[in-house]
Amino acid sequence: MELILDMTKRYTYADYLTWLDGQTRELINGMIQKMSPAPRLVHARVNRVILWNLETFIRKYKGACEVFTAPFDVRFPRQGETADNKIDTVVQPDICVVCDLSKLDERGCCGAPDLIVEILSPATLKKDVTYKFALYEAASVKEYWIVQPKDKSITVFLLQEDGKYDDGTPYELEGQVPVHIFDDYPIDLDDIFGKS
Repeated sequence: MELILDMTKRYTYADYLTWLDGQTRELINGMIQKMSPAPRLVHARVNRVILWNLETFIRKYKGACEVFTAPFDVRFPRQGETADNKIDTVVQPDICVVCDLSKLDERGCCGAPDLIVEILSPATLKKDVTYKFALYEAASVKEYWIVQPKDKSITVFLLQEDGKYDDGTPYELEGQVPVHIFDDYPIDLDDIFGKS
């Protein structure tokens, strides 16, 4: 039986948990956001390399953080309200790193990850650059990467003391991009984009 949802209605995480039709969705401020189908090859390659580098660093230095890739639910409670029927925002970032392990439960992460990476595609460009930027800033995600495989570039936004992201630092073509939550641990851009 096909699930029919009212795209003009506001929903909560409690509603989201009942949608067992195999479709991937996100909720942003209660509004359903459809997810793109399986990513293109370049997206999958870039995702794999960034994920591998982050996981390698955590294992090598025995860090207390964990790294996850979509599909993985990240719930953003408002004002500490963690009940399923009070949460109206749940996203599935391409990659996220969580260092406060108390935020993890059997359903994913409840609260802001320390680092979120979104890899752009034509279908997600506006959502990742506009809506998710504002969402991650408001939720106090410390570091937000917007990865553009087409241009072989990464823009890194860091949360400032005033609760706003800086203007972003672009990293392009070659060199290294620092992972600031890991004391500027560098990842080579050539590794990330080498086969793309």
